[in-house]
Amino acid sequence: MVQIKTPEQIAKMREAGLVVAAVHRATREAAVPGATTRDLDQVARKVLDEHGAKSNFLGYGGFPATICTSANEVVVHGIPSDEVVLKDGDIISIDAGAIVDGWHGDAAFTAFVGSGHAPELIELSRVTEESMWAGIAAMKVGNRLVDVSRAIETYIRRQPKPGGGKYGIVEDYGGHGIGTEMHMDPHLLNYVEKRRGKGPKLVPGFCLAIEPMVSLGTPRTEVLADDWTVITTDGTWSSHWEHSVALTEEGPLVLTAPDCGRAKLAEFGITAAPDPLG
Repeated sequence: MVQIKTPEQIAKMREAGLVVAAVHRATREAAVPGATTRDLDQVARKVLDEHGAKSNFLGYGGFPATICTSANEVVVHGIPSDEVVLKDGDIISIDAGAIVDGWHGDAAFTAFVGSGHAPELIELSRVTEESMWAGIAAMKVGNRLVDVSRAIETYIRRQPKPGGGKYGIVEDYGGHGIGTEMHMDPHLLNYVEKRRGKGPKLVPGFCLAIEPMVSLGTPRTEVLADDWTVITTDGTWSSHWEHSVALTEEGPLVLTAPDCGRAKLAEFGITAAPDPLG
């Protein structure tokens, strides 16, 4: 069943979301050539400690780290390590979460390490991020879950891929409900699958983690021997963007964005809900 939140509970989720935003700022700055992905994990752990928050990743299903660090062909769930040293020209998706008073926040972004990135990588990240915002903009009272999936897929499919071909919309992973747990019903596909139907109706108090994952090639993935790291089967590089979003009476509230999503939603002609923390 979908957990519907009260305004007071959404305010608690906003607190957790702001901690996630702080982790993003710190790890983005730390993602430089020569840094290891374990270095990034230590940065994230320090930020969580400073805010009195807990990681919702550490220990989840046995996951051994504070954040996920997924570089280049790694799609999601990359384990921070001393062996993975960031190089100039790499891209890395950092997925972070926080728990405050039992309420969860979860968000991810793709960062460019150093300089000299190929135009197709820059465009890959842009398309992935913008498709996420298209999905967020579809969070309207009266819409259904499938409308969010459709908005994400439609945006990606309409973007020309440098060099030709199509972007791969990862099939095996998607968004999810969030609240008193990190992963809750409903599961959110980043494409429309007619057999799944329209899904639940979106109502005030509905909270989703919206997270498209897109590759330069295949939509198919495989899991490495560590039982966590997910890579593309053809080795093409990928991007991952995510925000936790609450639907309120006044519109969508992007819980993990410092400005509640105000600037980006305005591009869609949508007014973001006001910050419940003032």
